[in-house]
Formats: sequence, C-alpha cells, structure tokens
Amino acid sequence: MARRATLLASFSLLGACAGQAVTPPAATAAIDVPAIPRPDGETPPWWFRQGAASAAQLSAQSNSGTQRAKNVIVFLGDGMSLPTIAAAHVRAGQLKGVDGESYRMSFERFPFSALSRTYETDQQTPDSAGTMTAIMSGVKTRAGFIGVSQVPRRQDCTASHGQELVSTLELASAAGMSTGAITTTRITHATPAATYGHLPERNWEVDADLTADAKAQGCKDFAAQLIDFPGNGLTVAMGGGRTEFMLAGEDDPVEQGKVGQRLDGRDLIGEWKRRHPDGAYVWSGQQLKSLDLARTKQVLGLFNASHLSYEHERVNDKLDEPSLAQMTASAIDVLKQNPNGFFLMVEGGRIDHALHAGNAYRALDETIAMADAVEAALQHTDPRDTLIVVTADHSHTMTFAGYPRRGNDILGLVQGHNDSYDEEGGAGLARDAAGKPYTTLGFANGPGYTGASDTQPEGSKTFPHSAHEYSYATKGRPDLARVKTSDPDYMQESILPMKAETHGGEDVAIFANGPGAAAFHGELEQNVIFHVIVQHTPRLRDELCKLGSCNKEGVPVDRPTYQAWLQQVGLPAVR
Repeated sequence: MARRATLLASFSLLGACAGQAVTPPAATAAIDVPAIPRPDGETPPWWFRQGAASAAQLSAQSNSGTQRAKNVIVFLGDGMSLPTIAAAHVRAGQLKGVDGESYRMSFERFPFSALSRTYETDQQTPDSAGTMTAIMSGVKTRAGFIGVSQVPRRQDCTASHGQELVSTLELASAAGMSTGAITTTRITHATPAATYGHLPERNWEVDADLTADAKAQGCKDFAAQLIDFPGNGLTVAMGGGRTEFMLAGEDDPVEQGKVGQRLDGRDLIGEWKRRHPDGAYVWSGQQLKSLDLARTKQVLGLFNASHLSYEHERVNDKLDEPSLAQMTASAIDVLKQNPNGFFLMVEGGRIDHALHAGNAYRALDETIAMADAVEAALQHTDPRDTLIVVTADHSHTMTFAGYPRRGNDILGLVQGHNDSYDEEGGAGLARDAAGKPYTTLGFANGPGYTGASDTQPEGSKTFPHSAHEYSYATKGRPDLARVKTSDPDYMQESILPMKAETHGGEDVAIFANGPGAAAFHGELEQNVIFHVIVQHTPRLRDELCKLGSCNKEGVPVDRPTYQAWLQQVGLPAVR
C-alpha cells in the first residue's frame, strides 16, 4: 500500500455564494496525496488531488484564502515563452519611442507572478491540447488530448467515454455564471476547444475530419460540441473557423472561394440563431461594433473562414476582423450583465503560429496585441472582484542572444559586441567566427534554416516558408549586412532545418491580478492553475462540492466525473 503524505495548509473556506459573508474555520484542512513512484502512479485522480493540495498550500503561504473572485479571466498566450515576452516588451517600447528594455506591457505590471511546468504525461516538450486541458481541468494528460484524461489511447472514442475532464468553463456554466471563449485562431482549435470540448484527438475540429471509426463510436467534432453545449450554451464565443459551421459546399459570405465543410447536413450557424433568438451572430468587426452590448444576451462571432489574420495583415486587410482587444472588451460588456459573475478565456493564438513559422516580427506583434487585450480587460473590470491570470501553454525555441547594445533594434543586427568597433571607434556590428553579422533573435530549429529548400534557394528565407525537403548549405551563412532583418517578412535563422519550428520544454510565466492572485508564486505544476482559480472563486468551488469532489472540510480534492456534471446540468449521464 502506497505511503500517504499529508500536506497541511491553512485554507479558509469560501462561501457557497460569492455574496455571502464567510467566517474562516479555526481548524486546518488536511489534503492527503499519495506518495507514488513517478510517473507510474500519475493517475487522473492523483493529478487532481496533487493540484488541490498545492493550491491550498500556496493560498496558505500567501494568506490569500479569504480572497474571493466573482469573475475570472484567463489569458492564454499560445507559445508565449519567456524570450518572447522579453523581446515583445523591448519591441513595444521601441515602437512607442521609449526605452524598450525597461518597458513593461500590461500584464508585466501585475503584482504577482510564478513559473509553470508544462510537460505532459507522455512528452517532455508538450503541445497545446494537453497543456490547455491541464489549465482548464486541473489534471495533466497526453499530447493531442482535449478535455480527456491520459487513460485512453489517442483517437479511441470508446475508451475516452468516462474519461472526460470537467473544465472551469463548464463549472461556471453549471454555477449560473456567464461564460466566454475568444481567440485569434479557429474557435475549434486546441486552446479554445479545451474550454468546452472533449475528444481524444485535437484535430477533429469539424465532422469532415473524423475517421469512420470515430463516427461509429459516437465522437462529435468540436464545432458541433460548441453549438450543442449544455444549457443555454456559451454566452460569448468569438474567433475564426466559420466554414466548419457551414454546410458542405455552401459559399462563405465573406471570403470568395471558401466553402462550408460540414458533411452531416447540419447548418450550425442557423441552429445557433434559432436556439438564441435574443443573441447576435456577427462575422465582421463593424457588425460587432454596431451591437448594443449591454442589451445583447449572447454573441457568436466567426470572423474568418479559418484562423484570423495576423495583426500585421489585419490592420490593412479587407475582411474587417476585430482586434483581440476589441473582442475582449465586447465580450466583457456582454458577460458582466450576469450578477452571478463570469468566466472568460482569451487566447492570443497566433503568437504560436508566427513562432512555428520562424517569423519573430509577427510573433512579437501578436504578443503586443494580446497585451493590449489584457489592458482592455483591466479597463472593463474591477480588480476587487475579478481575478485575471495571464499565462502560456508552452514555450518555443526562439532565442534572445548575442551582446547587443542598449537600445539596439530588437529585430535588427547585433551591434555593440566588445570586439566589434566601427571606423570611428564606436560600437559596430557583431560578427560570428566567419566574420558575418547576426541578429539578436533566432531559432533553435525551423524553416529559417539558411540552406536551400524545395521552395527557396540557399540564403535568408522570407515569410511564409513551408518546405518539405532540405539540402544543406555549401557556403555557410548569408551576409546579413545586405539584408533588412527588420522587414516583416524576414525569417530569423534557425540551427536545424525543419518544416515548422517546434515548441520548447522550459517553464513559462504566470502573471496574476485580483482576488487570489497572491497564491500564484514560486514554481507550479501547470494543472495547479485550475485549482488556485476554483479555490478562490466561491461559485466554482461550490459547484465542485455539488459534484461530490470536496472533503468534509469543503475543500475540492477528488476529481469530478463528467457523468456527474452532465446530471448536474440536466442531461443523461450516458452520452
């Protein structure tokens, strides 16, 4: 029998409702966590209890147990590594004409921060599916899994039934709170899907993507899961992926040549409009602006046939897509109509895409755009009742290196190396061992490799570049003295040639503001984020207790079953 280790934490019980007065108990709540041989004993229940114990301990250390949040906003910068944040704040400052090195973006001014360990149960370097599932459910799982535990095999629908994990958004919905998910990617992509969906395969975004076996076993694509979400559905859902909700062959109303993808005969947009006669379906920024948000009950916004445009293209394109900041402010105006509070997830999803493409310009642009969205949230909420958490799901391989002088263009060539001087004795271009200049930002791997590819010759690469085969360089690195590295389409060099740059495995940052934010300190397992949030949000915590996951002291310690949650929201326990 496994030895039991007890974590004692001074944990002040939160009220069943956000508006009730609470008297902290005099006793100390004990949360037992099995001492297990790692990783063999890492079962879904163990991960949940470990997360609960860690969150209670963090709350005790910070004396934040009595702090209660009415509203919660989770900002997820997809792939937003620490070097990405550092380079983005330098870029943001330089664009404003101020000192970039000391400049702080909105979330960098938050009073509390921590580090998050991102590994999954099967991978050292993780993907977005398993990591976002950990953040949303309090349970770590495998790569490629959305809202499902590590137990089944990938794409095994039958085995995944009964292994679904209850998300923060689902708890909020059952608790009578408003709910929202907004993103710059398809609304069915891994990160937003983890707020409302459950599948052992992240790529099943539309029914056309499902295998025959998956359909036979009863799996439902993420677009259908979003529209069929229990109760009254999500209060706000905004992003891209419009054609995944349209009948196969149906012409897209905005983008010529794009057509619907659904093979099941369901017009999901039409179904949503019939189900929500008091809601508003919009597909342009102008339509969103025209809404009387204080009186609009629900919003479905699908602003692109696929992912939204990068911010660099968005400001000049003809699609009229709203910015992430505009979507965030609009969502909050709708959500805060509910006196019970709200839960909102906001994803800056194209940070990840730009990094995969080896293009630092767009990656920093997208990070700054997400910081603007955080600022919009701060302007539309009260820090006394709204907990805002900003984090990333995983890292990337972008490097921030060399010895550039203070104020050097973050996208430019390194200037100021100790061994490099110009003709007048000032700091000149730094050069490598072969005498060639190089940039501050680079990538450990990716499509920026300077050898010849099947689409571009040897030398510097330009965005977009998706190559299938590579031949190695014969003449070494290109001479960047003749290349404009600050151009939006310049691709930073990579060490290893790959079709797309990969994720990184190091810790990512957590920034927090509002009730319960002080509990975010030190280095956390990623699934602990869920537990800190629910333990400081009375309605979420109370909903967990209703599902039978709390101990006698009222502390959530046991993983709730999805079947129990379905019964709680009035649906049959067996799907």
